[in-house]
Amino acid sequence: MNDLADLRLQDAWKQCARHLHYLKHALQAIRRSLPMTATSLKALDDEAVQDWDQLILRFTKLQDTMGARLFPAALDVLQEAYEDRPMIDKLHRLEKLGYLASMEQWHELRVIRNRFAHDYPEDDALKAAYLNEAAAAVSVLEALLGRFEPLVAGRAQP
Repeated sequence: MNDLADLRLQDAWKQCARHLHYLKHALQAIRRSLPMTATSLKALDDEAVQDWDQLILRFTKLQDTMGARLFPAALDVLQEAYEDRPMIDKLHRLEKLGYLASMEQWHELRVIRNRFAHDYPEDDALKAAYLNEAAAAVSVLEALLGRFEPLVAGRAQP
């Protein structure tokens, strides 16, 4: 295994683990407000809004870091020559290797992330639905990240 490739993988992993830690902490803090409704959204106090903001921020950061850093680093450690290939090719390869459950699952996580990055709605009912969807997807992101743990630990099987 290439030392530089391994260092990049370890660094990406640590960053993902940090985002997951704070994401789970935020999820624990908001559990009392789940499921979110339009009415309960309007009644949130400042602290609860900060907890939800943290969940959204860390969800977005974790999803971005996995796609931009962890996936390419994993392919590099596996000596898969995908650095100059489009993201869709990288995702297909990771799925074939067993590191992604499915392309569709990753796409769904990306859609959830994009709702907050690009489409944050004004309608409280829609906003509540998006928040509930993100909270429910935390476990999916965590499970997906866990598929890379054996590789990070030096065992190549997902």
